[in-house]
Order: sequence, then C-alpha cells, then structure tokens
Amino acid sequence: MACHNGQASNRRCSSLSRAGSLTLAAVFTASERSALRDWLVALARADEQVTAAAVLGSGADGSEDRWSDIDLAVRLTPGQDPMVAADSWAERLGKRVRLVSQLDMWSSGALYRVFLLPDTLQVDISFWPDDRFAAYGPKFHLVFGEPNDAVSLPPVSPGSVLGMAWLYALHIRSSIARGRTLQALYMINGARDQVVQLACLRQGLPSAQGRGADDLSPELKTALKGTLPQSTGDAELRRCFGEIARLVVDEACHVDPQGARGLEDVLAELVRTAEPAANDSPATRSIPTIAP
Repeated sequence: MACHNGQASNRRCSSLSRAGSLTLAAVFTASERSALRDWLVALARADEQVTAAAVLGSGADGSEDRWSDIDLAVRLTPGQDPMVAADSWAERLGKRVRLVSQLDMWSSGALYRVFLLPDTLQVDISFWPDDRFAAYGPKFHLVFGEPNDAVSLPPVSPGSVLGMAWLYALHIRSSIARGRTLQALYMINGARDQVVQLACLRQGLPSAQGRGADDLSPELKTALKGTLPQSTGDAELRRCFGEIARLVVDEACHVDPQGARGLEDVLAELVRTAEPAANDSPATRSIPTIAP
C-alpha cells in the first residue's frame, strides 16, 4: 500500500480510463517495473520543484518479488502544493503509460497518489512538503538530495486494538440479533482483523494490513481459520462469533490480564444473546454503526 502505518484520510478516487473498452496488457515484468521506476527517478531529478527523492517499500531493501509495486517519495520545494505537483506528474506519467485509475490519500502531511496501470502494476508516488520529507521507517532508500531527520512513528497501542475488537463484538451481536446477516459477516471480519493485529504485535510481526498474518504460529492460524463462516446462517454466524470471542479473550490476557476476566464474561453474554428475536421484522430494525 502507499500509506505507511495503514493510516490515511481524505481519500479521492477518479477514473482516468479513456472512453471505450480497455484492452488489458500482459502482466508487468520486473524489468518493465524497473524501467518505469528509473524513468520516474529521472523525472524527479529534472523537476525544478523536487529537491530529493527516495525509493520506499520493498524496492528500498531488496525484498521485491514478482508482485511488488513502485513506491517513490519526492521532496517538494518550500511552499509547493502537493496536489498541484501530483497533477503535473499525473499528466506527464499519462503521456508515458496508459493510466486506468488513481487514488489520493493524505498521511503525515504528504499526498500519496496511487496509479493503476493496465498491466496491473501499482505506482505509488508520495509528494512531501519540504519540512516533512524524512524516513518514517527502515524501508527508505535515498536516491538523491537530503532528507530531514528520521521520524519515529508512535507504536500501535494494543489496548486500542483490543478496544476495537470488543466494539466489533458488540455489533456482531446486534447484527445477528436483528437478522442482518451480511452486516454481521462484515463485523465478524472486522473483529478477526483486530485479533490478527493483536497477535502480530505480540509475536513481533508486521501488524499493518495483515502483513504478518501468514507468519503467525500454526496453532493460531488454525484457530483463525475456524472463525471463517461457511454460510450466512444464524447458527454458523453464532459459531464463528464464539470462536472470535475466545480469541479476543486470549489476546486480552496478554494486553490486560486484570481486565480480561471481566471482558470474558461480557463477551460470553454477547455470544449467548446473539440470536434473532422472533418478532424482529426488517421494517423495525435499526442499522448499527461503529466508531471509526
């Protein structure tokens, strides 16, 4: 993904595909990816509004594989508007390759513009104000120019992730009780994501975007698979809810041992009462919301 630490806001998506049907190209090759990245670096060097550039992600530490994307960060001159710069680069990139769509994300004061190409290559270019361009993690390879002092991002709080887990659990119960099976499925998936993040944090694995999920202990991976619903029937959703509740309590024992017992009792009650009421009709149901 283009945004570090999984945090982004003010998203804007616009289609850049031309009129008519799109003829897909063959899937990009590593050499084509490298050639386009080299072209982007040359573009940065030639841009008078850019004073530095760095390769981010897997391209920065040599861990690229067949499916890696391009991730480039550029430092703008003082006062330069990231949106104006991104629009200018999009126009020039569009003359080099065909662009299918784009997505804008803001994080830490930088604009991340993500492009989708017909050959399925993802191109992430982040435009950083002069005073914000810095290494925010180990995967930062400076190509030219100078960065500001490295920035240490605050660590993810396990307590906050645990809080989101029980918040999702509340809405699993209400969604099942109201007969809103697809919403219940959404909430189950959200709760599972929190369990995965907690487990990754505990086991010292990358916790953002499920990147460490496949490296979790075999026992936990087996338990997580047991939370995947095989249908949207009420009984199956309640079964999965019970499995997720157990995993949430397991993680709570590591995050907050003193509070885990109380949380266990509440989650058990949520699972017990997650059953559609006989007189609950669609016309009278309200739609639950969950805090961001």
